[in-house]
Amino acid sequence: MEKRNRIIYWVATALLSLGMLASGLQQVLRTQQMIDLIKPLGYPVYLLTIIGVWKILAVIAILVPGFKLLKEWAYAGLFFTMTGALISHLAVGDTDIKAILGPLMQIIFIILSWYFRPVSRKMVQAN
Repeated sequence: MEKRNRIIYWVATALLSLGMLASGLQQVLRTQQMIDLIKPLGYPVYLLTIIGVWKILAVIAILVPGFKLLKEWAYAGLFFTMTGALISHLAVGDTDIKAILGPLMQIIFIILSWYFRPVSRKMVQAN
């Protein structure tokens, strides 16, 4: 069971990290793909830079050993960002598979990574 949980954690964390790092870099660089994704939502383009930097910092916080409180904040921030993205797309009627599937999959990876993280990465140790 312990080995299975560790595998689930690292697979989910790897997919989460890759997705957040890739999209974070694209947002910081303000690629046309990211601009086209955010414009219909009515958000200003400069928001891409802010969210991109936060995503990159969150990935670092989750991957670096220690800093348990920071990890909790990183997971929470990513969860709020991705649920906000999903709700924003749905609210404006943007049901394009790209707009919905990206945030939805990242939400799943965030939850799996957070839930299956090793005891050494948790704030409260289980008895």
